[in-house]
Amino acid sequence: MTEVKTILVGTVGQGVIRSADGGESWRRAGIDSGLHSDALVRCLASKPGRPEVVFAGTDKGLYRSEDAGQKWQLIDSPLGGNAVWALAIDSQNPDVMFAGTGTPNPAALFRSTDGGAKWEKRPMVVAAECPNVGVPRITGIAIDPDTHKDVWVGLEVDGVRHSPDGGETWETINGAIPNLDVHNVAVAGGPPKTVVVVVNNDVFTSTDNGANWKSVGIKEAFPYTYPRGIMVQPGQPDTIFVTIGDSTPGRIGTVMRSKDTGKTWESLSLPVEPNTAMWVVNIQPSDPNVVFAGSRYGYLYRSEDGGDSWIKLWREFSEISSVVWVPE
Repeated sequence: MTEVKTILVGTVGQGVIRSADGGESWRRAGIDSGLHSDALVRCLASKPGRPEVVFAGTDKGLYRSEDAGQKWQLIDSPLGGNAVWALAIDSQNPDVMFAGTGTPNPAALFRSTDGGAKWEKRPMVVAAECPNVGVPRITGIAIDPDTHKDVWVGLEVDGVRHSPDGGETWETINGAIPNLDVHNVAVAGGPPKTVVVVVNNDVFTSTDNGANWKSVGIKEAFPYTYPRGIMVQPGQPDTIFVTIGDSTPGRIGTVMRSKDTGKTWESLSLPVEPNTAMWVVNIQPSDPNVVFAGSRYGYLYRSEDGGDSWIKLWREFSEISSVVWVPE
């Protein structure tokens, strides 16, 4: 078992909260660390093969840390001044990255091919306005772990986009997924390889690269009907975790797990009842048995056995957007 030391929690309004001792003590990364004051952090992502390199998507653009979140630097790029809502890094070629922007700025997709130093906007068409949130935002990006060319993007509230060529061209997935309120996307290697799309009242899966979609039937399969976060377990490409609650922000939630690429699901038992919907889940390749999950309003849980059992960390946060941990 890998000893978990450095934990980074992205929050909406309190920047990045960092622990260097496995969760015993915590410190907010503020302006002395290079991150702007009271940052709205929407996403965190660590670089495959170099987990000490962490990216943070914020309301003012994209930041990079080379030392597991101790110091941060704003990346000078077209992302500057835009709210970055989602990040994805290619597991095979970490120089290839995608970042998605949105509310209150226009929703757009950007790609880097040099590890995040330079970025270019991709030709993905997005609605200027949408129901419920006004300006759409990119809430999920997934790179196919096998082809590395198929890229999937989910938008709240503007549906799903797919690129078959690494982001050069894009198509809109319409009709088969009737709900445009997309919360997240993922690709599970399987078998069978399965694209998973999380909308605000269901989960849809496709085993033929998006040609056909099947509803999980959330009202029958899950205890609650508002899913949010998703994570495929590294090294276990048929195991998928989904966070869920009764509504947003909600009063209760749990973590769901499927060990057969979304065909059947189990609700995982948390030691303390969440105070809101469960929001995020994260697993790092360095130890796929270590799972972190957070509720929308600040409860953080950790499992060291792949989700079979959990503890709640003592520290409670403001609104949690994301979490990663960095091995020693």
